[in-house]
Amino acid sequence: MANLSLFDLTGRCAVIIGGAGGLGQAIAEALAEAGALVMIASRSVESLRRACQEIKKGTDHDVFYRPCDATAEEDVVALLDAAVSQMGKVDILVNAQGINKKHPGTEVPVATFDEMMSANVTSVMLACKHFGKYMQDNDIHGKIINLGSVRGIRAVGNGGGGNVAYCASKGAVEMLTKAYASELRPNIQVNLIGPTVTYTPMMQGILPDDPKARAAKASALPAMRIGEVDDVKGPAIFLASSASDFITGSSLYPDGGLTAIG
Repeated sequence: MANLSLFDLTGRCAVIIGGAGGLGQAIAEALAEAGALVMIASRSVESLRRACQEIKKGTDHDVFYRPCDATAEEDVVALLDAAVSQMGKVDILVNAQGINKKHPGTEVPVATFDEMMSANVTSVMLACKHFGKYMQDNDIHGKIINLGSVRGIRAVGNGGGGNVAYCASKGAVEMLTKAYASELRPNIQVNLIGPTVTYTPMMQGILPDDPKARAAKASALPAMRIGEVDDVKGPAIFLASSASDFITGSSLYPDGGLTAIG
């Protein structure tokens, strides 16, 4: 008989950076439903308040929130302090923050490239650095989940081009994940979730609103549809739970089969 208690997060405390929308908010909902206390963080107080209301409405769970610019080291330290103060501890960190600004590779502005590396890579490093040290110093069996992308290992595919900066940043997150998994051993598992193109607020205006039209754009995928935010919930619960205790430095791709076909 399957031991479903492996997936129970009761008594765990999670911080989700980038938790005020899209994939991060979906993961916050999932971890709360699995029993964890949750704090979400983002730059916008307004977005955080909206997300808290939506999570409460959808799951009947209250979550904490804290404004944070994860590219600023002092903000990350303040977030950690606030989370420990309000929840008692932190044993799950999710890095779901990030941006994408598309430009052809021959036209990408250096300022845009630097902005994306800061938002997508430096912020992840800062969070892993401080939350990882906290977990080590307090002998916590911790879980760190970084949000990557199939763009971190696959440059071209559904969605077209213009992703030089994004691919570079997500490739860096792949290696940050492996490096921190090696350094934070043995009691902290660090893994990555790498979705394919997913219908999130960041993708509005890029992907069509109509589900059938979105499916047509994904006709080459074995799943024959664009990803939805709920597709990351199962992988997140798995990687946050005891079920994944022997998995670290790995990448899990909820990508509808994209990485299987090339």
